[in-house]
Amino acid sequence: MTQMTRVRASSYALAAALLVGLSAPVAAAHPASHGHTSHHRIPFTAATVTASEDGSSFTVEWKAPGVRHVAVRAGGRTVASGGASGKVTVRGLPAADRQWFDLVPDRGQGLHLADREIRLDGAVNFRDAGGYRTTDGHWVRMGEIYRTAALDKLSDRDLAKLKRLGISVDYDLRTQQERAAGPDRVPAGSRYVVADVLGDLGGLSGLPASPEASAQLMVDAEKTMVSTPTAQKAYSTVFHGIADADGANTLFHCTAGKDRTGWANATLLTALGVPRETVMDDYLASNTYRAKENAATLAAMPPAQAAVYKPMLDVRPEYLNSGFQEVTSRYGAFDRYLDKALGLSHRDVHDLREDLLVG
Repeated sequence: MTQMTRVRASSYALAAALLVGLSAPVAAAHPASHGHTSHHRIPFTAATVTASEDGSSFTVEWKAPGVRHVAVRAGGRTVASGGASGKVTVRGLPAADRQWFDLVPDRGQGLHLADREIRLDGAVNFRDAGGYRTTDGHWVRMGEIYRTAALDKLSDRDLAKLKRLGISVDYDLRTQQERAAGPDRVPAGSRYVVADVLGDLGGLSGLPASPEASAQLMVDAEKTMVSTPTAQKAYSTVFHGIADADGANTLFHCTAGKDRTGWANATLLTALGVPRETVMDDYLASNTYRAKENAATLAAMPPAQAAVYKPMLDVRPEYLNSGFQEVTSRYGAFDRYLDKALGLSHRDVHDLREDLLVG
């Protein structure tokens, strides 16, 4: 490991340690082959389900150029309909852990979607990794891969919900110190796997000197998640596990669910063919899902300290971009990073796509 890599790794360990110490309390068929005719493909170019704050209503939006009619179904019945594009609000559905909607077009394959966020008592930033469209018109299946922040504060009600969601494998990306301080709570019968991104890399004490230094620390930290052997081994464990999971519902997480977890999901979505703009939107969504917790953390600090700490609570485009830049610098292309750094062969990536893409 080079001296620069050690510095970057130590910087990231510092950021991770600070986040631990200062955090506030707290779609459905297998894919058709590329050779199928257009009537077998998914006509939707955009589609989302968004729950209201109280969970009493759901907004369903879509775009499906060339389609005349789309039926929106929930619980086996049609609850709304529209044309090639639409936005409808659905109310009065029976209570459920997740409300699933089927968007059924008059031609082509439909989509099986839910709100991305899983609302829990004891964890934030818990969300589905799926529901995104790839550059070639496939969609990432929902209900199989999840990403989240720490799981040590899950309530018994949370555990029961995750059990009903079928979570069977939990990849913990945290350090030994983090795991000891806040052991995961997982549903009975779930398999727990340590995939420590930082390993035994040491941290430093104290905050950076300025907000700019904090932001640079996070930029450098993202690079370590590409370049260090411990990170490569951890992410290799996760992705080989997902590829071999044979339909098992999986989650991966770190402490805040945004940096180590953010790179994991960015890597997964990129490997599946999701465009970079969408990958970035998914990464930046941690700012939304963590907004209340981050605000509480900063409010508990003196203003000068909060200004320095805020860049480490944020996710920013330059952070994720630095990881992709490191991939390009070291490997030239993303598929070479998957192969050379993570040991994911063409067959492994093919298996991931077979399991996780629809359409």
